[in-house]
Amino acid sequence: MTDGAWVSLFSGGKDSSWALYRALERGHPLERLVTVHPDGDSYMYHVPATRLARLAAESIGIPLVEVEPADFEAEDVSDSGEQGNAELEPLEAALRELDDELDGGITGVTAGAVESEYQTTRIESMAERLEANVFAPLWQENPRDLADAMLDAGFEIQIIRVAAYGLDESWLGRTLDADALDELESLNDEYGVHILGEGGEFETLVTDGPHMDRRIELAYETEWDGSRGTLKIEDAWLA
Repeated sequence: MTDGAWVSLFSGGKDSSWALYRALERGHPLERLVTVHPDGDSYMYHVPATRLARLAAESIGIPLVEVEPADFEAEDVSDSGEQGNAELEPLEAALRELDDELDGGITGVTAGAVESEYQTTRIESMAERLEANVFAPLWQENPRDLADAMLDAGFEIQIIRVAAYGLDESWLGRTLDADALDELESLNDEYGVHILGEGGEFETLVTDGPHMDRRIELAYETEWDGSRGTLKIEDAWLA
């Protein structure tokens, strides 16, 4: 399939935002952003602050489709493979509706996976069933090179959740800049923390970038339980 629309699997975090940005650079006709809002934990999806995808979509200027699945009950899983397949079902159903709705159907989807075979193989299988291409510009790239490229392009990236040894409460709300990346490289050497948080060590929100007309401003408090924490976002708006 060569004609038709592209859609971006989009959470608002840095990886999906970078895939979206690179697709726009390539000239792919992106007509929808698609965000899944997990209720509880998830094996397949970015969880925190996905509601802010609405503001990001408004700033980017591409309509957003929001998928509202039931609780995945990921905390009580005995078979992670079956869980991943089950979590993909509501996304695939939403994409099938879009495939019928969009002129020419869906030609391709963007994905922000860096190293996760678990996620990537499932997205590729879903795309194959939809007869769509997958654009995954982060896949198997050097993490520090990717992070540097994001910063060089003008991405403003804020850390909104941490859950790894070596990352304390001071990282919550911190901007992911060159100094932070240097520290993450040291933490990678000492504790194995992934520089891009690919193992769930931290989650991010892109608050500004070259693909956005207006930056996202946040008002928040931090929640910290002694080993992990998140931003409790009390308000968000476009500047």
